[in-house]
Amino acid sequence: MFGRMDGQESWRIFRIMAEFVEGFETMSKVGRAVSIFGSARAAPRDRIYKAAETTAALLAQSGFAVITGGGPGIMEAANKGAFEAGGQSIGLNITLPQEQESNRYQTTSLDFHYFYARKVMFVKYASAFICFPGGYGTLDEFFETLTLIQTLKVEAFPIILFGSHFWRGLADWLKSRLVPDFIDAEDLDIFRIVDEPQTAVRLVRQGVRRHWWRPADEALVKAAGNGGGRLNNPLAGPKALATGEGTRYGKRPRRPGKAHAAAGKKPQQ
Repeated sequence: MFGRMDGQESWRIFRIMAEFVEGFETMSKVGRAVSIFGSARAAPRDRIYKAAETTAALLAQSGFAVITGGGPGIMEAANKGAFEAGGQSIGLNITLPQEQESNRYQTTSLDFHYFYARKVMFVKYASAFICFPGGYGTLDEFFETLTLIQTLKVEAFPIILFGSHFWRGLADWLKSRLVPDFIDAEDLDIFRIVDEPQTAVRLVRQGVRRHWWRPADEALVKAAGNGGGRLNNPLAGPKALATGEGTRYGKRPRRPGKAHAAAGKKPQQ
């Protein structure tokens, strides 16, 4: 049984609300933006640091604000690139037991105690994600956003993974171990892997103009006119449709290792 909520827990609710309110009020004034993630351990001499700095500068020159976690490493590089290019450079800083210092290249700074409030800001106000090599935090943002898009909780937007030397092994593992028993092959189309800042920015710009990253959208929209149901979700875009499985393609779940009778598929060896 749950015990009574004490005074401390009650005040915690207000603190959570305050973080959402301040975040919404501040971020709603931001125009088109790209959230950039990556390791806090990257040093200015590292190639990925310089690549993140260049990518952010190009985004700023293209009219995008840059959103990061506000800390060192790749976050600093991205903020620095946007800041020095004269663009909006936003840091969503987090309070950690081992204090993370905010970098000095921010035109707008927000401080968060709760990761989940901060995560909402990264997703809600971004037109795209760019993930540079990083650790658990970077992978967490990547996989959570994949899940939000796959399950139609948010309308799809470009997710770009920078650095094939880092990401290709993961992509190959997802393809070999998860398809087709646990995800559909089409779910791998949610993200792209690139190696050049110019390519990343080009894909972001294309993605904002036209929904190239989600080829199934057109078919889903047509299905809506034939009795398909739209998700009743304020964060989901107008193209989001509920399916039988609750995912983009609505394919029946398969039991791992078992043939999918409807498709006549043999189990993988």
